[in-house]
Amino acid sequence: MTMTGSGSLGVGIGWRPEIDLTVERLPGVDFVEVVAENVRPERLPESLRVLRARGVPVIPHGVGLGVGGAEPPDPARLAHLAACARALDAPLVSEHLAFVRAGGMEAGHLLPVPRTRAALSVVAANVRRAQAALPVPLALENVAALFGWPEDEMTEAQFLGELVEMTGVGLLVDVANLYTNQVNLGLSATDALDGLPLSELAYVHVAGGHSHHGVWHDTHTARVPGEVLDILSELCARVDPPGVLLEWDDDYPSDAALEAELGRVRGAMARV
Repeated sequence: MTMTGSGSLGVGIGWRPEIDLTVERLPGVDFVEVVAENVRPERLPESLRVLRARGVPVIPHGVGLGVGGAEPPDPARLAHLAACARALDAPLVSEHLAFVRAGGMEAGHLLPVPRTRAALSVVAANVRRAQAALPVPLALENVAALFGWPEDEMTEAQFLGELVEMTGVGLLVDVANLYTNQVNLGLSATDALDGLPLSELAYVHVAGGHSHHGVWHDTHTARVPGEVLDILSELCARVDPPGVLLEWDDDYPSDAALEAELGRVRGAMARV
């Protein structure tokens, strides 16, 4: 694995407090991811300590750093991510390539970054600051865009490719977000896969959602649709992903249903 040097992560699931015991007892969970803002590194949940004692890698996943904004990353947020990484002995930290705040105002969403040369320069500087503050490598996730900026000069794949080349940051590919952008914005997921720097892939996200009046909502509260698994298979035809992680954030199903979803993920990976 080029990005982390930690070998294969395998197939994992997002750890959430509501399903902590489920995650502990589910067979075939090779690694987990925890939302960094939801844990205190000085007082980790017992379940995460149990998983770490078993040798299960735990990756802190941030949602509020905002490397896509004009302002430098908040040192306190970076310090928290770094402390989480150390407490969990994490192989890497992941965040989103997103704009989340400006002038002290919170957007409340992971908003797309204007894909311009000027924005690329700012984002690269922000990423370098984050990398300097973290004890482990950083990977950035593509987001599900609510809209596109009219001044965009590059596709998301081109923007991410240049950002990876400039900074060496790793890539967290969310295939559910690629599907969301394909349905809602007409952006081809296959074209995105062809353009992304998959050689720097850290791991992959998959998740389910719901269609409402023709708009796909990436809610992480349902079975992964076949179309998202098809995109995962397309990705696996291009590169052997170090890890693939199932996200489920609410309306949690039975243990058996989650185990079946992990099986479907493995099946999609094995098609190639």
